[in-house]
Amino acid sequence: MSSDYKKIFEKARSYEADIANFLADIVSIPSLSCGEKKVVERIGNEMNDVGFDEVRVDGLGSIIGRIGSGKTVIAMDAHIDTVDVGVRDLWTFDPFDGHVKDGKVWGRGTADQKGGMASMVYAGKLIKELGLKGDYTLLITGTVMEEDCDGLCWDYLIREEKVKPDVCVITEPTGLRIYRGQRGRMEMKVNVKGLSAHGSAPERGDNAVYKMAPLVLDIAKLNDRLEPDDFLGKGSVVVSNISSVGPSLCAVPDGCSIHLDRRLTFGETKEIAVDQIRKIVEAEGGTVAIPVYHKPGYTGKAHPMDAYFPTWVTPEDHPSVKASVSAYEALFDEKPIVDKWTFSTNGVTISGVHGISCVGFGPGFEEQAHAPDEWTPVDHLWKCSAFYAAFPGQYIDQ
Repeated sequence: MSSDYKKIFEKARSYEADIANFLADIVSIPSLSCGEKKVVERIGNEMNDVGFDEVRVDGLGSIIGRIGSGKTVIAMDAHIDTVDVGVRDLWTFDPFDGHVKDGKVWGRGTADQKGGMASMVYAGKLIKELGLKGDYTLLITGTVMEEDCDGLCWDYLIREEKVKPDVCVITEPTGLRIYRGQRGRMEMKVNVKGLSAHGSAPERGDNAVYKMAPLVLDIAKLNDRLEPDDFLGKGSVVVSNISSVGPSLCAVPDGCSIHLDRRLTFGETKEIAVDQIRKIVEAEGGTVAIPVYHKPGYTGKAHPMDAYFPTWVTPEDHPSVKASVSAYEALFDEKPIVDKWTFSTNGVTISGVHGISCVGFGPGFEEQAHAPDEWTPVDHLWKCSAFYAAFPGQYIDQ
């Protein structure tokens, strides 16, 4: 380990308790999608305290901290909204009582993904204190509404605020591995119509639920037929919700809808996915549509977007991946594992829609996302801070 990287490593480790306590603090502030205002304020205060050059909030409510004003624009992103807690009885503690215990930080959002946010803020502190200057502008973003609509926050930043970095480090949990891609995803809604009749004489009607039932089974068979990609693996399709409508509970339902979660591997597009479902449902007169997300954020502003989130893969020889590997090896004196996420990230828009290369490195484990008794290792936090502080220099030297 060179002396420069040893300084980054040791300084980051000296802030272990500060980063862990900051994470516990922001985990204790509930921030479901569209309700992130209080945690944004807390993060903004910390950014100012550790010496960011500029801290601002965009129109949709995401917080952006800037360090430097150089030519190369490097973004690092964490979404700061969380899913809800689910069945409360499955938790052994208050999900919003962020606390440090047994070498872990516990609470909703520690892994998914406020841990990345805490590590990024203290990476900014390291950069300022160690004078890690270069011809770059670093943007640290705490983005909103990701759990509801992946990438919407970044689509707004790029289209409306004209923020377009050269590269983005996504800090979703990777277990300290380097990730360079993910399957995309999309949502589809299928509707089937029937004919209502009194429940005492169902033969007079045309039951929309019964018409939908074989379609659901055919969609399950489609899932088994989907072809894998060598790197990202197989796509998938699952019926995630089913509902019906009718005049009353004493009547034959005249409408039935299902909601589909479709994961898209490399080479699969929304046109391919929609056509696959259309061929299944057209025999029963079914229709397929991609829902549009249009819910306003906590600022009151909305940014409507189709629920389609494209696949992305960054080549192994891309400068962002090479810089990540170099920074990791310089800091930790070992070779990293380079892999991909199973779930979805803001990279679907940053890279999948807008073509900005992404690479991932984050504290915590993907398996902890959306799980009860969520936790993240304390040592992941300072190690990620060290990595984030080292990455800009490595990237601009590529």
